[in-house]
Amino acid sequence: MREQKGLFPPEAGHIGTDESGKGDFFGPLVVAGFFMPEGQEEVLKELGIRDSKKLSDNRVLELASTLRKAYTCSVVAIGPERYNELYNNLRNLNRILAWGHARAIENILEKVNCKTVLTDQFGDEYFVRQALLKKGRNINLVQKTRAEEDLAVAAASILARAKFLLKLKDMSEEYGIELPKGASPMVEEVGVKLVKQYGPEILDRVAKKHFKTTQKVLELANLNYS
Repeated sequence: MREQKGLFPPEAGHIGTDESGKGDFFGPLVVAGFFMPEGQEEVLKELGIRDSKKLSDNRVLELASTLRKAYTCSVVAIGPERYNELYNNLRNLNRILAWGHARAIENILEKVNCKTVLTDQFGDEYFVRQALLKKGRNINLVQKTRAEEDLAVAAASILARAKFLLKLKDMSEEYGIELPKGASPMVEEVGVKLVKQYGPEILDRVAKKHFKTTQKVLELANLNYS
């Protein structure tokens, strides 16, 4: 019976997961999962689903809205404050990613009995397996490079990027300054303005503090990083 968790038969298809914000100083780290039922490849192709890095921000937002309405998916946003807390405890980005990917997968498995998950090669898959096994989940986890070529992973990349863009926009509006993507000199310039206006503590709320950009921003603002 479907309502009895774990007893309904496996559904044909697979889950894809991907993340966004990993290389961005400002904003959250977002991990998304997407369940692609068997036979949906052509539908997703017609929608224009592909790696989010090959799409404009506006198109990413449009497609993400369509995907959320039509498919089973999960988006896990790790805001800067939580991210910095996790990094201080784990001291390892791959473990944070594994935690996020495992949570996104678990959320989908609550709704779909799927046995296969495909994700990009971001580190030792042991961390993802351990996180899932703690909740009694035993799945076929496949990690490979350029996983975004798979449509389920590409869809997940779109969902993750859309959430990242929306969160970054919200943070920009909250602090009255546009927070740029990436980790460029422009990012450093905005970081200095924020620190001078709000103090160094602002970086806990808007940035991933383990980036070397933090040291540069505080030096440019004539502050010492401790």
